[in-house]
Amino acid sequence: MQMKNLVRRGLSPASYVNVSVARQTYPVPALFARDPSTAKAFIRFFVSEVENAHTRRAYAQAVDRFARWCTRQGIAKLARLDALMVGQYRNSLARSLAPPSVKLHLAAIRALFDSLVVSGAMPVNLAASVKGPIHRVDVGQTPVLSGAEVRTLLDSIDATSAIGARDRALIATMAYTFLRVGAVTRMKASNLHVEKQGLVIVLREKGGKTRRLNCHSALQPYLRDYLRKAGIQPSSRDPFFRSASPSGAMKRRPMRQADVYRMIRRRATAASIDTPVGCHTFRATGITEFLKAGGTLDKAQRMAGHKSARTTRLYDRRAEEDLAKEIERLAF
Repeated sequence: MQMKNLVRRGLSPASYVNVSVARQTYPVPALFARDPSTAKAFIRFFVSEVENAHTRRAYAQAVDRFARWCTRQGIAKLARLDALMVGQYRNSLARSLAPPSVKLHLAAIRALFDSLVVSGAMPVNLAASVKGPIHRVDVGQTPVLSGAEVRTLLDSIDATSAIGARDRALIATMAYTFLRVGAVTRMKASNLHVEKQGLVIVLREKGGKTRRLNCHSALQPYLRDYLRKAGIQPSSRDPFFRSASPSGAMKRRPMRQADVYRMIRRRATAASIDTPVGCHTFRATGITEFLKAGGTLDKAQRMAGHKSARTTRLYDRRAEEDLAKEIERLAF
């Protein structure tokens, strides 16, 4: 996604200067646009160096906020910045943002400044010595469901229509494969392979990793039913989980993450599930239920595609369930 599209998503076009590079025009914050070489390095960072679209959007918003803060402080040139000012900015963020958000904003500024140093636009990274807030998380905050609640949710969906079959297959895919919602919405029909052992999902996920996921025996009928009712050819490059028109006709356009979230909330409400579920709920629920059933942390890590077992532990909510039982020992 180019910077000009990020500006349309809620940044501050009034504080930007249009800069042309390779026959494309990009809006660059005035703070970084006064020197042509700095402006080009700024554009190159976002267009070429930040590969993940979600990271690019988050970093662009963080840099936009920093540039607007500098403008309010009367800092019009990058040369006037120093580490003390970056520290003051961090302190201002801490008054309105949670520690993880402050760390993300600092990470965006550090990464951009690193790129500007490499390109020669800055002599040193002024944000390198500015420490972020201490933030340690031992248990994830994502709401999870019990295995029985997932079953209730899946059984409550009327799958006689293509939309119902799609919603049931999508929720089941996230629960049985631990896939992120971004990977699910990017799935093509060709990512679903028919092999001797059954259906297999092969796709590229976060970080460019190719993952091969054998579909659970309970998931396969849902996927086959959706393929049949939606009229999808398994070998095509068309989106797999497609959006639908108000009339119920399936489009050849993928569902967006926001569409998936609204669908999940609507289906959960219809199933009388009060837990504030979201897209990530089924990843956390699937990992927790897998570990409860005797699965190992190492296998859960590999199935989830996590680099570190510590990340996988954040999804393990068995300890919370044990504590909920232990509190009942109290009697007054």
